[in-house]
Parts: sequence; structure tokens; C-alpha cells
Amino acid sequence: MIKKYLLVFLVSMIPLIELRGAVPIGLSTLLGDPLPLLPLYLTCIIGNMLPVPIIFFFARKVLLWGANKKFIGKFFRFCIEKGEKGGKKLQETAGPGLYFALFLFVGIPLPGTGAWTGTLAASFLDMDFKKSVIAVMAGVILAGIIMGLASAGVFGALGAMIS
Repeated sequence: MIKKYLLVFLVSMIPLIELRGAVPIGLSTLLGDPLPLLPLYLTCIIGNMLPVPIIFFFARKVLLWGANKKFIGKFFRFCIEKGEKGGKKLQETAGPGLYFALFLFVGIPLPGTGAWTGTLAASFLDMDFKKSVIAVMAGVILAGIIMGLASAGVFGALGAMIS
């Protein structure tokens, strides 16, 4: 059981997979019994949020440094482009509600819209660190709720009841 908690913790920290991939793993019978929901959820949130301060303060600097390097440049330029594109999209659609838009951007579990991308976008936009972390954490919590409900089949059941 400890191995499964460690797995979901580590998966929650992986860019693009994050909590969105870790919650279904924790609820699956992939490596034994499903984990209890609340401890799984807390483990995934902590794992997903742990890299956020590092991303906010250092990722942009590292990416800009490595963008013209021979072996890593292509990947780093991809990450810069993703962060800038996410930031511009947030700014265009949000206007004065930029932190709320960041919350929704992170919270709605679509590909490429997690804590890593949201934090990188906040960094590129020079948003306030404390407000950004709060918005990202609220988004991670929302994404966890949505993924937990989806993994439990709630949306499928609702769809069956409606149609």
C-alpha cells in the first residue's frame, strides 16, 4: 500500500500527467486494492503542488537559458512556447479576472492545463506569487474532485440517467 501511495505521489509531480493521472491510478486495482479516497486525494494534491514554487521562480530562467542549447533546446523552446501561449490565452480571456481564469485553467482537467502549465504561465505573466499559488492550489483541488468523480463513474451514471 505504501508503494501505491508513493507511486501516486510521484505521478502527481510529473508534468502533463499530474494529479489527473494519479487519481485514477490510486482508485484503480492496478497495483492492489484502490486507495481510500481522502488520503489518496491529499497525497496527490501535495505531490502536484510541491513543484509549484520551483516552477514559478526558476523554470522560466532555466528554460530561457537552455533554449539555445544543442540537445535540450528543442524541448525547452517547446516549454517556453507552451507557457507563453497559456499565459497569453489566460490574459486575453480573463481581463481583470486573471486569477480566477488561472484557477479554471488549472482546475478543468484538459490536456496541458495543469499546475505546471498554469504556474509557468503565471511566471511568464509576472503575476503575484501568493495569489498565483492560491489560484493554482484551488484549481488542483477542483481537478482532483472532477477526476475522482470521473474515476468513480459518476459522470457516466449521470449521462445514463439523462439520456
